Amino acid sequence: MKRFRVALGYLTLILIAISMLYPFFAMLNLSFADDNAIFTEAGKLIHTNLTLQNYKNVFVELPLSRYFLNSLIVAVISTIGQVLFAAMAGYAFARLKFPLRNGLFLIILITMLIPPQVNIIPLFFLMREMHLIDTYQALILPSLFGGLGVFLMRQYFLGLPRDLEESAKIDGCNLFSTFFKIALPLALPTVATLAIFTFVTTWNSFMWPLIVTNSEGMRTLPVGLAIYKGSFREITLWGELLACSVICTIPVIGVFLLGKKYFISDILQGGVKE
Repeated sequence: MKRFRVALGYLTLILIAISMLYPFFAMLNLSFADDNAIFTEAGKLIHTNLTLQNYKNVFVELPLSRYFLNSLIVAVISTIGQVLFAAMAGYAFARLKFPLRNGLFLIILITMLIPPQVNIIPLFFLMREMHLIDTYQALILPSLFGGLGVFLMRQYFLGLPRDLEESAKIDGCNLFSTFFKIALPLALPTVATLAIFTFVTTWNSFMWPLIVTNSEGMRTLPVGLAIYKGSFREITLWGELLACSVICTIPVIGVFLLGKKYFISDILQGGVKE
């Protein structure tokens, strides 16, 4: 009976995995088919007449490499900045004693309850007053700070044994050395989790880049693809759109695969009770 339950559990997980992976596999498969085969042979798992024409058309018809580079620059810098600032702030709230510490942390938690759409107009006016519209700074600066990251890092550092930091201080490490050499390396699973979340969110961001970019050279990949889709008149080029979607998804999958080990480790640590 126990083996039957285990087998039933694995079978359920396999079916759930297939249901989640099939849409991506179908998108990848159909991106190599011509427009006629997309509808006439959509039910096939594997197409025999595969072609790279959709990908060639995409790179010819729009500056996809520029969109991709812009998204990559914004996502990478935003992720590094978010992780660094969140780790430093989380460590300060967890270990340092300063006036109004709990009040400031409460304000940070309250910002997590505010929908991002509410901040768009004030941020736009701020970027305009700073003359940063249609620049990388406007795309990156608002995503460098976030309450969720500070909360995650603070919770991790609160559970970190103080004995390690005390030993580092005895060996002559100051506050910054203790943070960068002891606390931050030990927080690598949480850092990887925050980095994955930040990269995916920034990479898929659409509304903010759409508002603060005017020129084609500053558009990110989601904005460029949306404008490309809206430029169609009578017909929709589904093959090109599927090819664009595959290209847009590859970096996200790559980042998750790179941080998968640490992401799973962080989940397992969160489920262990002493």
